[in-house]
Amino acid sequence: MSESGPPGWLVLLLAVSCGVTVANLYYAQPLLAELTRSFGISGLAAGGLITVTQVGYAAGMVFLVPLGDRVENRRLVSTLLALTCAALLVSATAPVFPVLLAASLVGGATSVVVQILVPFAADLAPDHTRGRIVGRVVSGLLTGILLSRTVSSLVADLAGWRVIYFTSAVLMAVLAVVLRSALPPRAPSTGLPYGRLLRTTGHLVRVHAPLRRRALYQAAMFGTFSAFWTTISFVLTGPPFHYSQLGVGLFALVGAGGALVAPWAGRWADRGLTRPMTAVAFVVAALSFGVAGVGRHSVILLAVAAILIDMAVQTTLVLGQHTIYALDPTARARLNSAYIATLFLGGAVGSQLGSVAYHEGGWTALAVFGAALPVLALLAWCTERRVKETAPAE
Repeated sequence: MSESGPPGWLVLLLAVSCGVTVANLYYAQPLLAELTRSFGISGLAAGGLITVTQVGYAAGMVFLVPLGDRVENRRLVSTLLALTCAALLVSATAPVFPVLLAASLVGGATSVVVQILVPFAADLAPDHTRGRIVGRVVSGLLTGILLSRTVSSLVADLAGWRVIYFTSAVLMAVLAVVLRSALPPRAPSTGLPYGRLLRTTGHLVRVHAPLRRRALYQAAMFGTFSAFWTTISFVLTGPPFHYSQLGVGLFALVGAGGALVAPWAGRWADRGLTRPMTAVAFVVAALSFGVAGVGRHSVILLAVAAILIDMAVQTTLVLGQHTIYALDPTARARLNSAYIATLFLGGAVGSQLGSVAYHEGGWTALAVFGAALPVLALLAWCTERRVKETAPAE
């Protein structure tokens, strides 16, 4: 690689790969109202699909992503994508809701391939451009998260919800072949046995205070993100909007504008602005739920809130990854494993509690819950300077 980092085509391939793969976790979010009709279940039960998927992803982060430091990455990536393809095919043909739940659990776990590709990009980049390169790759990942809702809604409106799972299964098969041939070799950084590899991940969490802190920050932010996007489809399909799946998809497209902030977040990290911009993101996230609460009957204000939420969450995600990747260059997959696993546990909690808040107390209760999480993260941020940094792990 050159001193400026990997070639542009490879960064683009990594970004697209992350976006297409991570989209599997979010296709169901705008379809919850449709799934309640298809399987004859309640809205609260349908919301459990998002929670199960995120729990699966968190499990994959704990048990699969650490292998990125031990197994040659091209082989690991192609294997996980093949398993994701199989899970998607089961989802597409699920006869009953529990089968869809089980397939989503497996698909969520194997979709962690994106969190092997992000550290891969960090390893390819020199220190002075790492934030920028990672920001570009993460922008692809986040674009996939946001566009997944639009694509899912549009396809479901035209051909039914099962077709989106069939289509994604084909994409995963193609991607497995492309990445196996296009990625440069990446030798394992450790030969530790699997059990010990998992134990060292726990050790990294214990010795690195910045890792614990950034993981908890992002758990709160992803919880608020998940709470919003898990419930917004119920708002848009109900009064006064009565949107179709197409309308929900077009609304979700608005949120994709928030992905533009990810490369800027990488630049802020490279310039040493991680701490102040983290606080700004927390404040923006909390205020966005104020906008959402006030704008319950205005699609414009809801769209503004969606963009602000997405921008804030993306900013803290990139800033956090830049921070943890600098802790131990030989253990980036394991550091990322702990970081993203915590993040998705927060997302699972946010999805479930957000669903409960909405179905029990309406949109106002959801807005209060969504604002509370970044406020709690901001309070923790205020204590940050009193936390003594620990030495890197040996």
